[in-house]
Amino acid sequence: MFNWFSKKKEAELAPLDFSTLKTDIHSHFIPGIDDGSADMETTINLLQEMKKLGFSKVITSPHVMSDLYKNSSEVILKGLENIRAELKEKRINIEIETAAEYYLDYDFKEKIDEEHFLTFGSNYLLVELSFVEAPKSFFEIIFKLQLAGYKVVLAHPERYSYFHKKDYEDLVNRGVFLQINWLSLIGYYSLEVQSKAEDLIYKDMVSFVGTDCHNLSQMKLYRQCQTKRAWHHLYNSGKLLNQTL
Repeated sequence: MFNWFSKKKEAELAPLDFSTLKTDIHSHFIPGIDDGSADMETTINLLQEMKKLGFSKVITSPHVMSDLYKNSSEVILKGLENIRAELKEKRINIEIETAAEYYLDYDFKEKIDEEHFLTFGSNYLLVELSFVEAPKSFFEIIFKLQLAGYKVVLAHPERYSYFHKKDYEDLVNRGVFLQINWLSLIGYYSLEVQSKAEDLIYKDMVSFVGTDCHNLSQMKLYRQCQTKRAWHHLYNSGKLLNQTL
């Protein structure tokens, strides 16, 4: 049974390093195009910290929104090219690729037939929803994306307060992959979000995990996640797909 509001202090485990997972699929490291890294210096600092955490590969995922962050694939790919050049110049050995985090807003459905979206791995497409409510055409959009050959990955489902147990089960049954944020496991967003993330993990419904890192302040918190029982369970479940990328 999902139990989202009662929390007991749990015994922490020995840290499970992120090098076991190798790849992070959700971050905001392309400078100056969304609410993530503001400049190249910050981006390089963030990537150096990711390497210290054990990651050997980062698939960064800038926001794409019709109103707020009107990032085209060309802008994102140019940003990636600039980061790679800077890493090469500074001789920093970490692999970086890019996808995007697509916001399912009012005109997204119309874009499916018109655009070639930025994906990762074997055509995984990272999408996010409003924190207020899902679009009324949500399931229609998912189906249309799947017909177009995309594997839909829902970013941080634990953060959507309007989702309940049956909604998560419905999503998974429809072939949607769920990606939780590490910071959810330490109560960074709220205790309710933490409980929902843990329950999704213990129900074996999670396929991807991501930092969703936006800044250096968040970067300081990820080591706390390494000792969490839910993270150990998730890694040992064999359900995670990060290491296949």
